[in-house]
Amino acid sequence: MKQEYSRYSPEDHGTWQILYDRQMKNLPGKAYPRYLDCVKELLPEMNRDEVVDFRKVIPRLKEKNGWDIKVVKGLIPVEDFFGLLAERRFCSSTWLRSRAQLDYLEEPDMFHDTFGHLPLLMDPTYAAFMEEFGKIGVRYLDDPIAITALQRLYWFTIEFGLIRGNGKPHIYGAGILSSFGEVNHIYESDIEVIDFDLEKVIHNHFINSEIQMRYYLIEDFKQLYDSLSELNRVLEQGLEMEVDIVR
Repeated sequence: MKQEYSRYSPEDHGTWQILYDRQMKNLPGKAYPRYLDCVKELLPEMNRDEVVDFRKVIPRLKEKNGWDIKVVKGLIPVEDFFGLLAERRFCSSTWLRSRAQLDYLEEPDMFHDTFGHLPLLMDPTYAAFMEEFGKIGVRYLDDPIAITALQRLYWFTIEFGLIRGNGKPHIYGAGILSSFGEVNHIYESDIEVIDFDLEKVIHNHFINSEIQMRYYLIEDFKQLYDSLSELNRVLEQGLEMEVDIVR
């Protein structure tokens, strides 16, 4: 598959601009500053004026940390997902939500996949975490318990993770960064923020259709990367827990 850029309508580009502008206005002081720096690093290849063109942004990702984009229709099997990450290929859909869907989606669109995920692939430590995470997933494809642990780790870090900065929690999870409502939920709701603990994370069940009330806070991306050594140790020793693989 490939991105058929000529098929995006003026309304699509306008929708992208609304989403981009709304998030960039809402995120300062809430998003992790390194994320915002990475958004700037992707300029002008990913900008407010037009739907991101993969032909332009891929060379920037490759030049910085060797990452590529694999176009997919939507959610893909975990074995494909892990394999792509292990090769430094991030999967992205090419469909963009409509104006009527600005605040609710049943599954991620390309704004989530690109605006939410791509910027931090410019950070070497985060990028290395994603690659190694994928490699671990590939090694444990035949172990449902290990896959469940990996999916929970991904959910509570890459999608809905918080990171300490300037003495307070900041957002680095793509599921929050790409959602106006999720960003505001973090700062306006009575949520539970817990210091990151791998054992707690991998034993924490989640429901992907419900808004989150519990979040895990890391100190920095080095802590996130280092957690994979502990994860390897735990998986080698064997885990006992309920399997709830989300596909």
